[in-house]
Amino acid sequence: MTRSGPGEVHAVFALAGACAVSWGSRVPDIRDRLDLTPGGVGWVLLSVALGSVVGLPVSGALCGRWGSRTVVRVGVLLVLVAELAAALAIEVAASAVLLGCSWVVMGLGIGLWDVAMNLEGAEVERRLGRSIMPRFHASYSLGTVGGALLGALLSWARVPVGVHLAVATSVFAALAWFVVRRFGVAPADDLERPAVGHAWHEPRVLLLGLMVLAAAFTEGTANDWLSVAFVDGHHLPPWAGVLALATFLTFMTGGRVLGTHLLDRHGRVAVLRTLFVVASIGSLMVVWGDRPVAFVGAALWGLGAALGFPVGMSAAADDPARAAARVSVVSTMGYVAFLAGPPLLGFLGDHVGVLRALLVVTGALLLAQLVVGTAREPSVPR
Repeated sequence: MTRSGPGEVHAVFALAGACAVSWGSRVPDIRDRLDLTPGGVGWVLLSVALGSVVGLPVSGALCGRWGSRTVVRVGVLLVLVAELAAALAIEVAASAVLLGCSWVVMGLGIGLWDVAMNLEGAEVERRLGRSIMPRFHASYSLGTVGGALLGALLSWARVPVGVHLAVATSVFAALAWFVVRRFGVAPADDLERPAVGHAWHEPRVLLLGLMVLAAAFTEGTANDWLSVAFVDGHHLPPWAGVLALATFLTFMTGGRVLGTHLLDRHGRVAVLRTLFVVASIGSLMVVWGDRPVAFVGAALWGLGAALGFPVGMSAAADDPARAAARVSVVSTMGYVAFLAGPPLLGFLGDHVGVLRALLVVTGALLLAQLVVGTAREPSVPR
């Protein structure tokens, strides 16, 4: 049975965010080190999503068989090995191909880690009987804020990317391994193993996955491309581009902390509809505004992107008996955004510039508005 409390789950989410942004915060430096075009950056980033899409579909079944503690630890080990290999690919081999191969492994680890910690968070949320999943994702965002600020500092100080990745990931992975010691092992009857495949045929699950896909695209595009867009489109130095990403992440974190009260008071659908509009306005301000307006836009974009993914995870886990299967399906669909997003943005960036390419975020948010009703709370209290 699950024995962890909110504290352990918060810590694991925060460490996952710190690991994820360690490489994301140095994308402009990696691009310069390997002499990549926007399209080349997109294909390298695609490798992370490829690995994640491999890991996500099987993660629910693995959690049911081994428990969330073991699956998180397997994910942590894969991320650590991959980042050490990435450091060598960047600093020693200077090879985008080797970097991409190592990041496929990292994506696999991220996928396993992601589903396992979300399932643990959903179980804690059910026990507490109130909306708390966004706060777990706020911890993830807080981890990304700290990691992004560290990345900005190290970029300004001209610390080699490989040194940053190797040292930071080793520390974060060691902490995560220790923190998950109280994560539980799911009882065998908590997972309906046939439902892992059947969940792909449930209309609500697929529509919910479509909403999460759009939300993940909105969030992931900023994580991957916002710093580059500010550097190339607004002609800022790399450290200032990372500060724009940190602005986005800071306001997304705040939205996740405050969003739990809004969700309990106004419900999932009304809150998500409003925030998707805010994200649309913010992304347009980033593209069309001058530098100060663009930074305000990054803040609004982050605020509006705060709840789409965590609320989607909560909605997928409404039925505890099928939570593992449904969260696995919804997560997999969400990560399709990370699969398609980098090459799409890279292709558009080669033709219209990275900044103008961000306009596709508005289309993704319109899609989210069309299917947001599937996230409605169940009529029977959990």
